[in-house]
Amino acid sequence: MVAENRNEQTQALQVGYFFATPMAATMLPDAEARNAELAERILAERSRESSITASNMGGWHSGRPIEQWAGARIDEILAAARQVAAQMTFDRNGQPAQTDWAVRAWANVNEYGHANSAHHHPGAYWSGTYYVDDGGRAEDESLGGEFEIFDPRGPGVAMYAPALVFADGGQNSGGTTVQFTPRAGLLTLFPAWLQHQVRPYLGAGRRISIAFNLSLKE
Repeated sequence: MVAENRNEQTQALQVGYFFATPMAATMLPDAEARNAELAERILAERSRESSITASNMGGWHSGRPIEQWAGARIDEILAAARQVAAQMTFDRNGQPAQTDWAVRAWANVNEYGHANSAHHHPGAYWSGTYYVDDGGRAEDESLGGEFEIFDPRGPGVAMYAPALVFADGGQNSGGTTVQFTPRAGLLTLFPAWLQHQVRPYLGAGRRISIAFNLSLKE
């Protein structure tokens, strides 16, 4: 995108915005019924299987392939993830890429004080999250549990003059982080290399999510 800014000194100033980092989000229909079924199956799996250790700081991270135990509703989530990825992936000529995505997904359950440390997802092109239960955070910001992404350029753009930002048409967040509120029924998609974390959840309920990676089929 190129914006034009005119004044007496600059005449026509051409400004280009490059190296953008995309993040997509969409609310899926039929969320209430789907999430009730998924929550029941996820909590049942949690009672059967111990958590594996990944980025989770406390909480529960499923281990077995989610397709084996989450029922038909998980197919809706994975199909939606593929559909969003198809809309977000182009070839170098700017045309939609015809890509057959392999998806790996798992469930997370966070209760009071649980979080996920900063990490990325090697070996994938896209990553994303579907929220089964936001634990009340959508209505009460004091409950925490936000999804947080880091500027992939690192802190460099904020080190010299942290009070200043580039006129880049963005959110004035250069060199910092951006937080997103989880909401039941929300599906997000972002580059797998993008550093991200989950802030500590401080509610009395449960924050339940399904995370996934999309990679090229071999």
